[in-house]
Amino acid sequence: MNPEDWQKWIGDQFPDIVVKNAYRELSFFYNPGRLLPNGVYFSTIKESDGPNDAFSYLDREGIFRISMGIGKKKYEEIFGRVPKRAVKGQSTLAGIWDFEQPDVLTPHPVYAWMGWVCILNPTTLNQAMVKTLITDSYDMAVRKYEGRMRRSGT
Repeated sequence: MNPEDWQKWIGDQFPDIVVKNAYRELSFFYNPGRLLPNGVYFSTIKESDGPNDAFSYLDREGIFRISMGIGKKKYEEIFGRVPKRAVKGQSTLAGIWDFEQPDVLTPHPVYAWMGWVCILNPTTLNQAMVKTLITDSYDMAVRKYEGRMRRSGT
């Protein structure tokens, strides 16, 4: 699947999402009725490096990265302790993880501290796993959204 296929799959699979093209990536938010300014972020597709994130070397021909927020608990089940937040433009995981390797699930080089993971160019070997993680991320976004709505009285 290429980035467009993933975008279509996400759009077809999950209701009430908003897609934004910002920071050189497609960002997917759960936001029914667009009641929040953005909604709750749950996944991204990124095809090029940015000033604060060139760790995956996405400027290579045909390389893209899918990222999803799976939460700290699930992150720790897969990778162990969640790292500390890095200084802007750096990664606390640089040198520990190879963020340039296609088809390998890794902590997100910048947002691992928030429980985010990523994979470059997932092949058929890992597509089912990625779909499960995106689904988990979406489900978590729905719960967060509902919690925000309850707290705000909306």
